[in-house]
Amino acid sequence: MIVRTLKECKESNRAINGGTWESVRMLLKDDNMGFSFHITTIFKGTETPIWYQNHLESVYCMSGYGEVETCEDGKIYPIEPGTLYILDKHDKHLLRATTEDMQMACVFNPPLHGKEIHDENGVYALEAETID
Repeated sequence: MIVRTLKECKESNRAINGGTWESVRMLLKDDNMGFSFHITTIFKGTETPIWYQNHLESVYCMSGYGEVETCEDGKIYPIEPGTLYILDKHDKHLLRATTEDMQMACVFNPPLHGKEIHDENGVYALEAETID
């Protein structure tokens, strides 16, 4: 059994700051579960371009308000506590936190290694450096 707390993960090298977001990677590829699990904070007043070409992701909003815009058609979906959005087609999108920080629970398949940060296109590399 694996047991971790958000507090201990935040105080370790599992907390990655991407400028407009912070991701606390609680479960990673090395844990051998077939997916990774993260608590991600999207900072108020920011816009983050994302395009997971190598990963599928489900995102559940636990707190905060914002929106996600799909780049292909410009459709905007409001995000509030209780909203789940699923990037099942490697959707290129813009994620915005509007009135306050958004705290999100995220699941990635395939799992992340740990140190991924979006590249210039908003992509996570398929093979990345692991957390020691």
